[in-house]
Amino acid sequence: MTGFVIAATLMVVATLALLLLPFFRTPKNKDLSRQDLNAAIYRDQFAELDRDRSEGSLSQDDYVQARVELQRRLIEDSASTDNTAAIAQVSRAVPTALAISLPLLAVLLYVLLGSPAGLNPPAPSAAEHQFTAQDIDRMVSRLASNLENNPDNPEGWAMLGRSYRQMGRMPDAVRAYERAVMLGVSSADLYVEYADTLASVSGFDIKVRGLIDKALQLDPTHPIGLWLRGTAAFEAGQYGKAIADWDSLLKIMPPESEDAAVLRANIAEARKLLGGAKP
Repeated sequence: MTGFVIAATLMVVATLALLLLPFFRTPKNKDLSRQDLNAAIYRDQFAELDRDRSEGSLSQDDYVQARVELQRRLIEDSASTDNTAAIAQVSRAVPTALAISLPLLAVLLYVLLGSPAGLNPPAPSAAEHQFTAQDIDRMVSRLASNLENNPDNPEGWAMLGRSYRQMGRMPDAVRAYERAVMLGVSSADLYVEYADTLASVSGFDIKVRGLIDKALQLDPTHPIGLWLRGTAAFEAGQYGKAIADWDSLLKIMPPESEDAAVLRANIAEARKLLGGAKP
């Protein structure tokens, strides 16, 4: 029994050392975040667009189109970066909690199990299976097949639309979103996803504008909805409406964020095109 206790203690100490080491290791290039790199890259790209327009190598229509696309990519990248950064900011309380809870948990498990057989490691569960791209394709195909056989499932169609969208299958995503809406799914998020996906296929046509309006009726401060409606207005030359939506969006964004800086630049550009008159 003594030998077992000593061996178990050594294993717990070794496990703690392996788990806690990353929390005390200083990361390389910690001052250079992915967000900083993205911001620098996008600033260069915006500056290059402005130079091309000033030099006459880029027409006004091409300039507006390129700027809108660049801004959309920036917002998507910023959202991804923000999520990654939030996950990476681990509190120093975590190592302390691990150091206290892991030994106690090991003792408690042994007391509850009460036999050497309980110390055998469990077989890998299905949840630990690492899904490949082929596995995901099969699951999405299976979902699509089930929905064709049982089509009265609005949430299922919404899920299929999101799956196709993540896979880059935009026309298929549009059809799935359409089925979800026809079956009564009504949420600001769904209308915005549907509108953004449809816009990538057909541009900001009257149907896309209608979907954006429905989203903002349900949630007047929906950030992506305000961004899309402002973008649609800007592309249509309705600069006053674009300024109004982007001003509303600017009020709910962190003032020092890169997205806020882009919005302020958009508003300044719209006001310039409007002739300097405020809406």
